[in-house]
Amino acid sequence: MTSKVPLKRSRPRLGALDEISVAEPSAQRFLVLAILCLTLLITNLDGTILNVALPTVVSTLHATSSQLQWVVDSYTMVFAGLLLIAGSLGDHLGRKWVFVGGLAVFAIGSGASAFSGSPDQLIGARAFMGIGAAAIMPSTLSILTNVFTEPTERARAIGLWSGTSGLGLAIGPVVGGWLLAHYWWGSVFLINIPIAVATSVAALVIVPNSFNTNAKRPDLVGAGCSLLGVALLLWGIIEAPVWGWTSPKIIAAIAGAAVIAFVFVTWERRTKHPLLDLSFFESRRFSVAIAGLGLVLFALSGALFLLTQYLQFCLGYTALQAGLRIVPIAAVLLVVASLSSFAVRLAGTKVVVLCGTVLITLGLALLSTVTIHSTYANALPAFFLLGIGTGLAIAPCTEAVMGSVPKERAGVGSATNSTSLQIGSALGVAVLGSLLSTRYHADMRVLFGHNAVPAPVARTALGSIGGALEVAKHVDATLGTQLANAARQSYVSGMVFAVSVAAGIAAVASIVVATFLPARAPDDESVK
Repeated sequence: MTSKVPLKRSRPRLGALDEISVAEPSAQRFLVLAILCLTLLITNLDGTILNVALPTVVSTLHATSSQLQWVVDSYTMVFAGLLLIAGSLGDHLGRKWVFVGGLAVFAIGSGASAFSGSPDQLIGARAFMGIGAAAIMPSTLSILTNVFTEPTERARAIGLWSGTSGLGLAIGPVVGGWLLAHYWWGSVFLINIPIAVATSVAALVIVPNSFNTNAKRPDLVGAGCSLLGVALLLWGIIEAPVWGWTSPKIIAAIAGAAVIAFVFVTWERRTKHPLLDLSFFESRRFSVAIAGLGLVLFALSGALFLLTQYLQFCLGYTALQAGLRIVPIAAVLLVVASLSSFAVRLAGTKVVVLCGTVLITLGLALLSTVTIHSTYANALPAFFLLGIGTGLAIAPCTEAVMGSVPKERAGVGSATNSTSLQIGSALGVAVLGSLLSTRYHADMRVLFGHNAVPAPVARTALGSIGGALEVAKHVDATLGTQLANAARQSYVSGMVFAVSVAAGIAAVASIVVATFLPARAPDDESVK
């Protein structure tokens, strides 16, 4: 006789299935997993699908480099800033209902983004999309951990979840490139709407609801601090190349972020209803895994932001051609992430995650050897190393995080996990993009110092490499050739500088994993 373990029901039962048998291999559970993975795919896809459209945004909406970073990071900033409060609301109100509500907001934001008429409008619409994504992502993982409660099966499900998460980030440029080759740039957002509608309907019928009967009221003060702190930090990093790293505005923004972080931690320690349970971080397994996830996404997202522009602006590929050349990262990431649970059973969490961070370090180090004369073949080995390394690290780290959190706190646990991913992603784009911009500006000013360049031309050329290449077509042929060559050389110089710093950070992550991450889960039978 097969027993059924009910999930905690929401207060009103509205006809959807509220329990799933965890004792038998139910096809319905894997249908739930498919729905969760599909929605996770579009939220992560949107983190990178716009990357190949950035040159089009430059020419169509006349965006500068800092505006391009904000177009990408406004989404991840709001996404990251609201994840914890969204996870808490899911535990309190019902994870299924927060999930469906998030899909509705995401679809509306996608439509607004598609029809934006200026960089500022696009930045605002992308931020609105981030609200929906923040409601969706932690709900997917908390629903998953309540549906798949058997440890081995849960690890496999999380492996597929993690593979989908990484796949969305990696194939975004491919999908975006194909859409740009056939439609206008707004189509990279409209693709989200039919998927969001279809998965909402499926979720209402199939996905079970669960919530924490002991959930506490939402921590609005903590939520405000987390969002404001992340916003100030990103603003300071992204705008630093424009205002100067020693500008009082930049120093004030970064210092303000540090102060707010201190206030956030102090408040969370004292309030009776914390947004983030800091006791989670007393677990070494939880803390190191959270840090590992953030650093992996820092490397992947930052590298993709730089590489998609490098492939188009410096190597001359179209958006679709550039997207297709990112496929190696996506392909190996999906395969390796899906198989990583088997590797963990054989070698343990520490060995697998350490191999991942070392391979990411090597991939970034290889990218730092690129020159203005390099070809795609020179960068391809680095792409494989980044994909394999990310695939090895994401799933074991996610399993370590969720395995360290009580099941009834799955919403907050998954939100913490997702926050690490999104903050890592946002900082990757902000930090690597700003390092590139700083070197790009310095190198381009050398050209301006040796040539009489009209002020409007210089201003546009400093704004972005896309602006420089565009204005080079409309000035004197000699100056235009010099300007285009200098812009490409300056971009490559900035990219090499940025990925060299990222390689150093990844190396530090490897040391931290090797030193502090437990070899296996405490309850792993194989070590007893």
